[in-house]
Amino acid sequence: MVVGLVGCGHWGANILRDLRALGCEVRVVARSDASIGRAREGGAAAVVPEIGELGPVGGIVTSTPIATHAVVIEDALAAGVPVFTEKPLCDDVDDARRLAVLAPDRLFVMDKWRYHAGITAIADIATTGRFGAVHGLRTVRVQPDNRHVEDAIWVLAPHDLAIALEVLGEVPRARAAAGQWADERLVTIHALLGAERGWHALEVSERAPATERRIELHCDEGVVVLGSGWDEHLLVHLHDGRKERIEAPGELPLLAELRAFVGFLNGGPPPKSSAAEGAEIVETISALRALAA
Repeated sequence: MVVGLVGCGHWGANILRDLRALGCEVRVVARSDASIGRAREGGAAAVVPEIGELGPVGGIVTSTPIATHAVVIEDALAAGVPVFTEKPLCDDVDDARRLAVLAPDRLFVMDKWRYHAGITAIADIATTGRFGAVHGLRTVRVQPDNRHVEDAIWVLAPHDLAIALEVLGEVPRARAAAGQWADERLVTIHALLGAERGWHALEVSERAPATERRIELHCDEGVVVLGSGWDEHLLVHLHDGRKERIEAPGELPLLAELRAFVGFLNGGPPPKSSAAEGAEIVETISALRALAA
């Protein structure tokens, strides 16, 4: 399978590594000296400056700055092959809706947390009612800094909204939000969202004293916790005082989602997070920003 990769920054280099591990020949679009160097060191079969110069490919993965997503995705879709784009779909509601209509069956979003074994285990618990009825989901994604141009809400919140989609079965709707702004950047947000199967309490920050990733599913009989993105187990804190540990081993989420995309290119089922779902996440983030203004 020949796959095109647009962008070879620090994260794009990881995508290149994993695509090659899956047996793909990867042709990379890169322009800066640093990106070209990463592509060559990573074993790219070719490095070109434009999408139109990739040659025949079975699919395209895009990993570029968020502000460029809409333009880059549209250029990639012009190649006529499936496109897998890094989250979020883009940073504009109108662009997101347009892209979702433009390619509903061959544009997908790389929501890697939907492939995390701990998250899929929590989703299974929510669906089966193993610990009683679900009341809600709490997610914490905070850190002391942010190396991206975009603020924490665009960079971090898509992960937790994708987790809510996986666990609650839909992208929750924004109900209330309060945030801290630094000039035009929304650097911290506390938000409450709602879905048919429960509430979603979301906390995101790039101004926290320490890095934390935490997901809690609140049920009738207890709270199911994934305490870190690197954990391969869940801890269940039952309301009668007992604790239960549930093992949740699995491959790294980036590799898992790329395996799903390559499988799709080879005739398998589509990856998770359709363009329509990606557009819903963009709409929800925009609504949260308005509520926190």
